[in-house]
Amino acid sequence: MFFSFYTSIIRPVLFKFDPEFIHEFTMSALHFMGRTPLKYLLRQKVFNRPVEVMGLTFPNPVGLAAGLDKNGVAVDGLGEFGFGFIEVGTVTPVAQPGNPKKRLFRIIPAEGIINRMGFNNDGVDALINNIYDTGYKGILGINIGKNKITPLERSTDDYLICMDKVYPYADYITVNISSPNTPDLRKLQYGEAFDNLLSALKSKQADLAAVHGRYVPLVIKIAPDVTDEELNHIAESLLKHKIDGVIATNTTISREAVYDMPHAYETGGLSGRPLQQKSTEVIRKLYGLLGEEIPIIGVGGIDSVSAAREKMQAGAKLVQIYTGFIYHGPQLVSRLVNNI
Repeated sequence: MFFSFYTSIIRPVLFKFDPEFIHEFTMSALHFMGRTPLKYLLRQKVFNRPVEVMGLTFPNPVGLAAGLDKNGVAVDGLGEFGFGFIEVGTVTPVAQPGNPKKRLFRIIPAEGIINRMGFNNDGVDALINNIYDTGYKGILGINIGKNKITPLERSTDDYLICMDKVYPYADYITVNISSPNTPDLRKLQYGEAFDNLLSALKSKQADLAAVHGRYVPLVIKIAPDVTDEELNHIAESLLKHKIDGVIATNTTISREAVYDMPHAYETGGLSGRPLQQKSTEVIRKLYGLLGEEIPIIGVGGIDSVSAAREKMQAGAKLVQIYTGFIYHGPQLVSRLVNNI
């Protein structure tokens, strides 16, 4: 009932406004409602479907992908929708405005979104303050990145700064080296740069685990636009450094699935249904390389029970949604949790 109401009534109204304005409005509303008794209006009933991944017990396998709540302002409200876990960020060491507006575009015929946000966020300290104030008790992932002004050869410093600060507040930490909207960031996925980064991160993880008396899993988020040879090298490095998990995938720079649609050739990363098959294929190949040694979190175009099942059949242990959540509303969460 609500699913139909959202897609037929609410979404058409929201989609009359600029996407970034609606995003900011929604985050503000969820922030307010999540910290008042109004949060009970957001609550959805979902089945308890616990799954053990990375040494953590997730209430269910359906999570919210990073990018929706970059600053951790709406975690309490989002937590009422029934997600098994929520990932906030991407956050950087210092605040940055991101790329110039306009930078968010709906590809409505394909149920896709193109964004070139550029890691706009209030900085890691602001995120920590917001998380500290939250009442959310579920599994929380924190996604970390580098500042745009930081030279690529100093990228590791930014990731280590963020990791050090978020470690006490995260259930797992995701390292974002795959956004297409920060210049040259994806170069960190390959070769010596990748190995050096993973080595530094694992060393820092060991130090922090000793200091805090708890082990926080480290997850790497990869791009869908990789060749088979590149994916082989990525998998080898993940195994070599004993990374705890991998998220496949980030947004794509390909426009093959949205050819000639309005806004299709805006620069940025494409998400949503056009990414669905591409990300699933990366998951399938990655699982063939990693097997059960490193769990995969599947994301990219999940907008239905069948799409989520495809990701899990390809090898994902958990799934995340973002663009499907925008197009199909909160009830997508309960539909997925209760049926996959």
